[in-house]
Formats: sequence, structure tokens, C-alpha cells
Amino acid sequence: MNTTHSRRQFFAGAAASVAALAVARSALAGLPEPVIQTSVNTAPPLVPNTGRPYNPVVTLNGWTLPWRMNNGVKEFHLVAEPVVREVMPGFKVNMWGYNGQSPGPTIEVVEGDRLRIFVTNKLPEHTSVHWHGQRLPCGMDGVGGLTQPQIPAGKTFVYEFEARRPGTFMYHPHADEMTQMAMGMMGMWVTHPKAKHPHISDVDRDFCFLLNAFDVEPGSKTPKVNTMLDFNIWCWNSRVFPAIDTLNVRLNDRVRIRVGNLTMTNHPIHLHGHEFLITGTDGGPTPPSTRWYEVTTDVAVGQMRQIELIADEPGDWAMHCHKSHHTMNAMGHDVPNMIGVDHRGLVGKIQKVAPDYMLMGERGMADMGEMEMPLPDNTAPMMTGHGQFGPLEMGGMFTVFKVRKDQKPGDYSDPGPYKFPEGTVAHEWKGEPLPAARPKASADATPAVAKAVKPSAATMKH
Repeated sequence: MNTTHSRRQFFAGAAASVAALAVARSALAGLPEPVIQTSVNTAPPLVPNTGRPYNPVVTLNGWTLPWRMNNGVKEFHLVAEPVVREVMPGFKVNMWGYNGQSPGPTIEVVEGDRLRIFVTNKLPEHTSVHWHGQRLPCGMDGVGGLTQPQIPAGKTFVYEFEARRPGTFMYHPHADEMTQMAMGMMGMWVTHPKAKHPHISDVDRDFCFLLNAFDVEPGSKTPKVNTMLDFNIWCWNSRVFPAIDTLNVRLNDRVRIRVGNLTMTNHPIHLHGHEFLITGTDGGPTPPSTRWYEVTTDVAVGQMRQIELIADEPGDWAMHCHKSHHTMNAMGHDVPNMIGVDHRGLVGKIQKVAPDYMLMGERGMADMGEMEMPLPDNTAPMMTGHGQFGPLEMGGMFTVFKVRKDQKPGDYSDPGPYKFPEGTVAHEWKGEPLPAARPKASADATPAVAKAVKPSAATMKH
């Protein structure tokens, strides 16, 4: 950007104004070059080479947006545009997002940074950007029609404010919100502390991701935007298991995981093998006196939760939403319960008129995770994924937290399946059948219980 006197006047005026201002055509040449990313892999942390130093985050199946420094101001360039997101191999969805992806890139700043964020609208309709959870001038809050004019298609607006408090936040449109968020427009925002903070610990690994969901009918490519609750593609950062990258850490690392929810329902996020502390919410870091240990934290709609733990148990530990229908993919909602239905003699008759008919469900649904069912084009199997012991029978909001003794500091690569020490895996019992213990009523030390099991002659009279 040009650093002329007129530009300095522009910045001073914008900081006190009540709107995100449209950038003049003559100033477009001074915009930071937009960085576009289409890879679905988890990018390595972006270590800052300008501005204040900080310990960067790692965005699960995402990346951090680069910036440039201009006279002490950190400048970013977001491009709102249609994108194609690979939700899992063989399944691509037409979405709207930022800079080539949905969700858009994570924005990382430091408390006290002066910020200038250019937003170019390449959507077919107007938009705006709300900086969810930020303390800023009202005219920079991004609510179209209320705090600013909408950003018309083809125009660029600029937002300018100071990062006033550390924490985990989000950004998303406040314009035609039902459509634009249902199409995938959202992103993470992390503000790091500028100095040692009494409520923020130093960590070895710092991960972040958004919970999002779509309604994509099997065989189609564009989400249905008028859906209220009946979504069928439950995602972390617009990916579903087994296409969600694993969280790979070193044994005894202190790990922070930041989770934001922009779906239309809550998600109880559960981690196996470890307990954790809730160290941050939408309001910023939580004082240590307010924290307690959990293995599941419920992340409500529009909320952020920041958890921390010591990864002191080696292994491959499941991490997932604990709503079971959120750990499956498309085609799961309208399948009837066939448990106990006797199909004998019926399958052959059905296959005479429908040769591809397959028997399933009379003993439960696990066979859906094992068989190679024919699927419509461009969709995901309902129950899928494989581990070293067989099918996982999962989907949707599920991944693996991998703790390894030999994972090097700063190495985020997948170490592969866990090598279980001998004798530490549950296995079939080969010994004598265990007798079924049946306690006698007289052996119960509680008189009331004993009487309830074996009424006395006195009680029989009544």
C-alpha cells in the first residue's frame, strides 16, 4: 500500500469512523496480494517473521493467512468467493468461503496489534464480515445494514481496529447469514498475548478447528441452505472422518485445542484417555480458580472452547463429538431400524426385481462399516474408516489424538498406527467359561432389599 500523507489521513479517519469503508479504485494497486490456498492438508504453523513474536497455532486441515507490515499496521486480505471443498476423497462440495477454502484461513494476531483487513467480495451477492467476539469500534463490527453498508459484489472494503484482548475468536458474514454460513463462510481468529499472561500457559502444541455442518443430498454437490436442523454432513473444518487429519503430539507435551462451533446445534466434544481443563471461552482465558477437569466439553452454537491437557498416555486416542449421529456421514438419517426382522426367504424375491438389493440391519448396522456398498457419485459412506484391527465404523466429527514418545518437538506428521506393547490389547478369553454369579437374597446385607426380593410371611398377610 502507498504510504502517502493522504493514506495516513485515511487510516486516522477510518479508526474513528462508523463504517468499514469502500477502497477507492485508485488505491487498489496498494492492496496486499491475496494469498489463495486449495490444499486440504493441515499446514505447518506459520512462524511470524514480522511484527510481535508469538507461538503459532496449527489449524486442522487448514492454514494461517499471511500478512504484511505497513507503517506498523498488520495488513491482511480476505477474498470472499465460491470454492470447491474436498470433504473427503471422492466427495467434493460447492461452497462459499475465503481465499480458496472453506473454512477460510485462520487469522493470527497479537494483543495490541493495529490491524487493517481488506475484504474483496467475489460472491454473486453482497456480504460483510463480523469479527465474532472482538472488542472494536462499532462501525467495524461487520453487521450489514446496522453498522456498515453491505459490501457489494465486486467491491473491496477495509476494516481497521486494534486487537484488544487475547483469546480464540471467529469470523463470519452478517449478511444473508443463513445462506452464506450454510454455504461454508467462516474462519478462525486467534489473538495471542503480547506478554506473559497470568491465565495463559505456554504450550508445546496449539491446535484449532471449527465445527461446521452441511446438508448435501447423496449425489449432489451443493448444500441445501434452508435446512434448519437435519444436516447430514458433520464436519471439522469442512472435512469428515476418515479425511480429518490426526492430532499428532509428543508424549508429555502440554497441548491446547481450540474449538469453535458455527453449526446449528451443540456438540459434546470428547477425548479418550486423558482429562483436560477448560482454559478459555468466547470471553477469553478463564481464571485458574474457575477451571475443573473434564473428558467431554459441550460447545454450544456460536461458542468457543479452549481445552488444555498433558498428553501423558501414549497411544491412538479417539476424539469426537459424543452425539452418535454426528459420527456418521450421509444416508444415515432415513434408514429404518431392521433389528430382529426375519429376512429369510425374502431377499431372493426382492433381488429378482432389484438385483442390487443388500440385506443389512437385522443384527445391527455394523455390517455397513464392513461391506463395500455401491454409493451414489459424490458422497461419503455412512460408516467408514479402518484401523489396524479392522473397520472403525465411524464418520463425520471423529479423529485420532496420537501421542508418541518419539514424536520430535515441532513435528506434526502422522506417526502411523500405535505399536501396542505386548499384552496390552483386549483379546478373546481362551480359558474355562466363567460361572455366572447369582447372589442369593439372604446374602444381601440390606434388610429392605432382602425383604423386597423374598417377602416374609408377615408381609404376605398384607
